[in-house]
Formats: sequence, structure tokens, C-alpha cells
Amino acid sequence: MSEISTQDTDLHAHGPAAPTDGHPARPGGRDLTSGPILSTLFRFSAPTLMSNVLQSLNGTVNAIWVGRMLGGSALAATANANVVMFLVFAATFGFGMAATVKVGQAFGAGNVDAARRTFGTSLGFCVGLSLLVAVIGWFGAPALLHAMSTPQPVYVFALAYLRVIFIAMPVQMITVIVGMALRGSGDAVTPLRFMILSVTLDIGLNPLLIGGFGPIPPLGIAGSALASTIAATVAMVAFCIDLYARNRPIRLKGRELRYLIPHRDELRFIVTKGLPMGAQMLLVSMAGIVMVGLVNREGATASAAYGASLQVWTYLAMPAMAISAAVSAMAAQTIGARLYDRLGAITRAGIILNVTMTGLMTLALLAFDRPVLELFLGAHSPAVPLARHIQFLASWSYILFGVTIVLFGTMRAAGTVLPPLIVLGIAMYPGRMGFYALAYPALGMDAIWLSFPVGSLIAVILTWLAYRFVGWRPQAPLVAAFPDARASPEPA
Repeated sequence: MSEISTQDTDLHAHGPAAPTDGHPARPGGRDLTSGPILSTLFRFSAPTLMSNVLQSLNGTVNAIWVGRMLGGSALAATANANVVMFLVFAATFGFGMAATVKVGQAFGAGNVDAARRTFGTSLGFCVGLSLLVAVIGWFGAPALLHAMSTPQPVYVFALAYLRVIFIAMPVQMITVIVGMALRGSGDAVTPLRFMILSVTLDIGLNPLLIGGFGPIPPLGIAGSALASTIAATVAMVAFCIDLYARNRPIRLKGRELRYLIPHRDELRFIVTKGLPMGAQMLLVSMAGIVMVGLVNREGATASAAYGASLQVWTYLAMPAMAISAAVSAMAAQTIGARLYDRLGAITRAGIILNVTMTGLMTLALLAFDRPVLELFLGAHSPAVPLARHIQFLASWSYILFGVTIVLFGTMRAAGTVLPPLIVLGIAMYPGRMGFYALAYPALGMDAIWLSFPVGSLIAVILTWLAYRFVGWRPQAPLVAAFPDARASPEPA
């Protein structure tokens, strides 16, 4: 483990002159630029992983409430609406991730004021954008659902659900941006606490508002959306109170509130870096839609087996997503501190952690795949044997997926976002889809399942080449926005 330790003093040689520990002062937040890298990365990524698990459990439990209380059409309506909302939030995720990177760089440089400028711009821009989308979404929801060829029995439910969710967008956006900015400052625990609050309220309110309780009339599927809205609003208000009560490093006070008006240079960074990051999610989403179409051609049993596999794979992907986000924040602070020699060690630690965690989860899944899949399909479903076959052929691809997005995370921290987008485009389309087209005549349905590891293998090879040979590594101009942390003391 010596290669992923910070005991070697030469790692600090590239940092700016600063206090005696070799790092610039970092008022507030958590210093991710010192200490043993592997253990720091594990502790920092664990709360994000728990947040991801809670989000998925929240969606699963709410789907159970809707399906059991309102029936299959209502459940299908939530699926239709969630596809729309995922596409909307994909771009927002990119903007938030861009802000996280720049906030992390600012904290690494010890410039809290620069971090607050970035946070203010990202919050003001994203909330303003979400307000616009909410208005357009409310009035445009009928046309959107018709464009998706939503069946009439599902349409009525989907319209009511989608409109309430659109109304909640600005509230959810505040929570997302605040949480991502805090992670950039090195705090992953506080967002987890308020995720717990939101999920607890959402799960508890869903059956009460769907079916009615006491003076509350039955609201049907709109009640499910309203429960999510109330939970998100309460969590957001509590989050903001905590932000100021505990004097979190990104809070804006007094003259700093003007940072909520997007600054041109800050906005340019967030948009130019955020759009390609959001486009990565869109590419993955569209590839997923194509795969569903290919599976549907194979019949109802294949569709059921694949649907159960997707439920399981959601959890397999979580460690990699959490570790990649932690690597980005950690690498961004390191770049801000100009400790460039640590970047390779951070990346190696992320890969080790991902291979270990995702590998163990994959082995556990394959060892206990039948009882897990029966939770979704039922013990006597004819889709269970096929789902087990799918797991055997495709689940291990998530280990490769994790290595890929850890490498993405380091490059993203340096502001390099186009190579990952290009890699995903090649791996998902000529890679995965091309393999399917060529192999299907010989392999039949197995060509679909094997296309996942083939696409992941192509992605990890191309990403490694980009990581090694594309000129993404940070140079002095990258941190020119924070030329002297000591000259920008924390405002009162």
C-alpha cells in the first residue's frame, strides 16, 4: 500500500508555499489532500454510497405502494414519468458535477471565497433553469406523454404524477446543488443525513396521501408525487437551516448573496464542462432504451428476466458511482493544492476500492442469485432460470464499468470531459450494438447479454488509453483561477 500513501514528502513539493504542513489553509470543509489515500477515499465515498442505496430503496418502496394500492397502470405511469425526469436531471447532474469539481479545486487552493462564487453561480443558474423547466413541463406534459405513445389508461395517471413532480423540481434542485457543493468541500456526511430525512418522510407519507388518512382525502397517484414533494421540501429547508446554523463553508451571507447572480466566467465553466457530463448520462440512458427494445423482441419471459436483472444491476453500479464521485472531489482538491503527484495514487486507490467492493458484491450475487431474483419475479416464474443465466454472463461487466468511471473521475477533476464522452459513445454504440448485430446470428439471445461485458471491455481499454496519453493532466493555467489562496481570506 506504500504507493497510495502520503508519507513521501516529495508529494508536497509541488504545492504553493503555505503553512508548515505543506498545504494551503482550508477554512471549513474537509481536507482531502493529506493522510492515507485509500482509507480517506473509503470513508469519504461510504456516505455517498449509502445515499445512493437510500434513493434506490426509496424508489422501490414507493413503486410497491403505487402498484399495490393503485394497480399496474399507475405503476406504469410512474415509469413513464421517471424516464422524463431522468432526462431532465441528466443535464442538471452535469452542471452540479462541474460545480463540485471547481468547488473542490478552490478548497484545495484554500480559497473559500472562490468556492462560494462557484456555488452561488451554480445554485442561481440551476434553480433558475429548473423554474423555467417546471413551467414548461407543467404545460407541455400532455404533449410529451403523447409523443412517448403513452397508452390511454396510463396517460391519466402519468399526467397527474408528472405535473406534481415538475412543480417540485426547484426544491429538489436546491438540495442536489447544495449536496454536491458540500461534497466538493469534503463533506459527504451532511448530505446523507438529509437524504435519510427525505427518504423516511417520502416512504411514510406515500400510503397516507395515496389512500387518504383521517381528514386527508385519497389523492391517488398525485398523492405519491405530493409525498415526494413534501419530503423534498422539508429536507431542503432543514438542509438550508443546517447550512447556516453550523456555518458550513459554502454558506452565503451579506454581500456574498450577490454570487447567486451567475457570473459570466463561472457560468462558462459550469456550462461548458457540465453539458458533456450530462451528455454522458444521456448516452447511457439512450443505450439502455435501445437494449430494452432489443430484449422486448425476444418475448415476455426475456423482458421479465431482463427487468429483474436491471433491478439487481442498479445496486451493483452503486459502489462505482460513489467511488467515482469521491475520486473527483479528492482529485479536484489535490489539483487546487497543486499536489499533482498524488493524482496517480488517488486513481489507483479508487480502482482498488472499486474492484474489491464491486467484485465482492458480484460474487455474492452470483452465489445467491436465485433468492434475490425470486424477490422480483416470484419463486415459480419461468423467467428465473433465464435471469440467472443473464447474471452469469453480464454481471461481472460492472467491475470493468467501475474501473472506467474511476478513471473518468480523475480526468473530470482536471476539467477534461470530452474524452470520456467520446469513449462512452464508441463503447455503447459501435461497440456494444455492433457486437450484438454481428454475433446475434450465431449466438441468438446471448448476444444481448454478452454485449454488456464486450462494451465495458472496450470502454475500459479506451479510457485507459485516454488516461495515459491524452493531455489532461493539470498544469499551472488550470489553477490560475486561484493564484494565491492566502490573498483571498474567508470573508466574515
